[in-house]
Parts: sequence; structure tokens; C-alpha cells
Amino acid sequence: MAPKKTILIIDDHPLYREGLKSIIGRDDRFEVIGEAGNGREGLQIARKLKPDLIVIDISLPDTSGIQLTRDIRNLLSEARIIIVSMHSKIDYIAEAFQAGATGYVVKESASDRLIQGLESAVNDEYFLDSSVSHQVVENLLKFPLKEAKITNADYASLTRREQEVMRLLAE
Repeated sequence: MAPKKTILIIDDHPLYREGLKSIIGRDDRFEVIGEAGNGREGLQIARKLKPDLIVIDISLPDTSGIQLTRDIRNLLSEARIIIVSMHSKIDYIAEAFQAGATGYVVKESASDRLIQGLESAVNDEYFLDSSVSHQVVENLLKFPLKEAKITNADYASLTRREQEVMRLLAE
């Protein structure tokens, strides 16, 4: 049997942390090795324990979970981070992934979503809670397609037909 993946939980609500530990404790592939109630403490514990996975609340009293994700990724590039949040807005989700999160789980989701997120992270796959994925796709469809701007001077020396072929190849 493979060794258990170690987990650090960073959330400012003790009762919620207990719930996460209980959910994770039911799966013998994972082991919670530490917990913190704020970002500063979470960063110190992460530095000391070097967990495989870190579950971070997006709203912490001393920093945002997104900034903490950036800080931890700079410190422990191999650690995988799952953001848990009550927010399902695309802005939060996009920012979390841009900061280096591997997964995003909404707090109101079923407990199996968290385990699925942890499994995905272990397999180096991104995870987006299915309760928000439909909203994310709908929002992405609203973004207009941007025309690529070609700045290379050599492109201008091509004939119109050659430019068309280049654009088609790029597409």
C-alpha cells in the first residue's frame, strides 16, 4: 500500500476544520498532519511539516487564501493546494488557479467533492467542483474571442494569401 498523503488544513473556523478532518479521516489514503487558523500560522506550519496537500479557506482573518496560495507555492512548489470557499464567482475561481491552486471546492458541496479534489491533486490534475463548473463555462462563453495581433515585421512582407495561410495554420 502506498504511503498516506499528508494534509495541512488552514481555515479560521475550528468547527469547520474538525469537519474537514473527519471527512478526510474516513479515507485511508490521506492523513491530516496539521491545522492552522490563519495564514501566518499556516505558512509556518507548511514550512515545518512540508505536507503533500494543503486545504485553504479563501477567506482568512489576516490574509486571503489566494495570497497564501501564492506564498506557499513559492515556498513548497511540490505541494498541491485545494481552495475551499463559500464563493462561486468566476473571479475568485480564476484568481485561485492563477495563484497556483490545483483545485477549488465550494463549502456547500457534498463531502465526496473534497475527496475527489484531493484525489485529482494527488494525480496532478486540476479539480473544479461540479456545482460551479456549469457557471464557469457559462461565464467563459460570454468572453469575446480576441483577435491575435501579429507584431513580427516579417509577417507584413508576406502576400495577402500567404498571410491567410499563416492564420489558418495558426488556428
